[in-house]
Amino acid sequence: MDWIIELFTNNESVAHIVLLYASVIAIGVLLGKVKIGGISLGVTFVLFAGIVAGHIGFTAPVSLLTFIQDFGLILFVFCIGLQVGPGFFESFKRGGVTLNMLTTTAVLLNIAVMFACYFIFFDTSDVTNLPMMVGTLYGAVTNTPGLGAANEALTSVFTNGNVPQIASGYACAYPLGVLGIIAATIAIRFICKINLNEEEDKLIQTEEDNTSVKPCQIRLSVDNTYIEGRSLHEISEFLNREFICSRLKHDDIIQIPNGETVVHKGDEMLIVCAEADAEVIKSFGHAAELPWVEEEKKQPMISKRVVITSPSMNGKVLGKMRFSSVYGVNITRITRQGIDLFATHDLHLHVGDRIMMVGHEENVNRVERMMGNSMRRLNAPNIATIFIGIFIGILFGSFPIAIPGMPVPMKLGLAGGPLIIAILIGRYGYRMKLVTYTTTSANMMLREIGLVLFLASVGIKAGDGFVNTVIQGDGLKYVYTGILITVIPILIVGTIARLKFKFNYFTIMGMIAGTYTDPPALAYANQVCSHDAPSTGYSTVYPLSMFLRIFTAQLIVLFCCG
Repeated sequence: MDWIIELFTNNESVAHIVLLYASVIAIGVLLGKVKIGGISLGVTFVLFAGIVAGHIGFTAPVSLLTFIQDFGLILFVFCIGLQVGPGFFESFKRGGVTLNMLTTTAVLLNIAVMFACYFIFFDTSDVTNLPMMVGTLYGAVTNTPGLGAANEALTSVFTNGNVPQIASGYACAYPLGVLGIIAATIAIRFICKINLNEEEDKLIQTEEDNTSVKPCQIRLSVDNTYIEGRSLHEISEFLNREFICSRLKHDDIIQIPNGETVVHKGDEMLIVCAEADAEVIKSFGHAAELPWVEEEKKQPMISKRVVITSPSMNGKVLGKMRFSSVYGVNITRITRQGIDLFATHDLHLHVGDRIMMVGHEENVNRVERMMGNSMRRLNAPNIATIFIGIFIGILFGSFPIAIPGMPVPMKLGLAGGPLIIAILIGRYGYRMKLVTYTTTSANMMLREIGLVLFLASVGIKAGDGFVNTVIQGDGLKYVYTGILITVIPILIVGTIARLKFKFNYFTIMGMIAGTYTDPPALAYANQVCSHDAPSTGYSTVYPLSMFLRIFTAQLIVLFCCG
């Protein structure tokens, strides 16, 4: 049996290291699925499995653990950046500014409560206490990327190699952090005397009233003297309304109109517009049955939905493509990430978009070939873009910024640099001919692999001194200070969001879950709400929150832990 003893005890063996990570990750993931009271710790349980492995001596060389930890962190935050990048700047539009301001306030309050607990409960002369409180902070807000960013920044401050194992503070605060977020969210409901049924009714009413983004199809016969002899482009400019005439019948001939097509009295039109503009568009004439629409299967004109998979189409502006005049087809709708978008002239096309086209079969097929419409190509990940972005991100993160009063130059590091570059590439990569699209499953796979490698490495490294730190040290303090860090900002920000800004309670629940980047809290919100308000609130603030959590982690360490 010497071979199996060798396999588990020889830390230098490749087989031993692979076995170590495989067992820690597998056990952690499986235990993370166990639910207590309907709540599970998820993949974060890998950290606890790693701590146990490290404590019993099942470990690997520190240099190798550090490499795998940093590589996992880079892969994790870069994939997060690619995911949130396309919606990062758009999240500040349409009321998102207020939600993101509230999120920023909550992030700053978390940090303020952390410092208050540090000065009240801990010995400030011990240089390891503040870093440990930073670890507690990120456990309390259930933000693993922030832990990684802080851990990476500490290596720049503690150059003697004695880097505090802040994962211990994180591990103490995390479990009650998950529970505390949900409990504080429920507390807001009672503080503000919120009735869940009334909130549901308000959501339904709001959806019914929001007609500016819902597409509407209008069939009419033109009898308005004003538009007689005018082109569709002239009519659109005069009315200041976006609409698409997908088909027009003139003198018994059905045609695909373009901006230069002239409209005459007696013409029959099939128009797509936003519901909010429907009444204005109806002024063209009177409603008509248009029997030729139902009979158009007999005509050589079709409607077809295709997927953009050709890299050459990435970032193209819809209006500049001149589909109707050049290609003889009209684009009526675009679906992006499950959301139907009205096909406005200034809309940018992205790989992965699904577009609805109307036109003669030959013309539609021509545009289809131009768009790609190859699901096989769409399923192939753009590996080159990922590693080009990581390369640039590491260079960007390693650039030193000298700030007076700081012991070392500030750097965005291995977390901040790749994150910012990924966000920018995800939003503007098409301008550099970079295709950043990956399927949701591919992005999640890369993210999860990076995350579990990071968590396993951190846990194994922290396991050696975990018992001394937690049981014999300040473990209990990390627990109750973590609860304060979790709960106090939620109660303050959530109450303000409700009483001052009058946000729907379900939107507040999603905002809180997004602010704490906490999927269990979002899952709970979705359980109690039958609408997508929690998910909307979550997605609106998640990009900025993730960025702030990672960025402030490094600022705290570099400015205060020297």
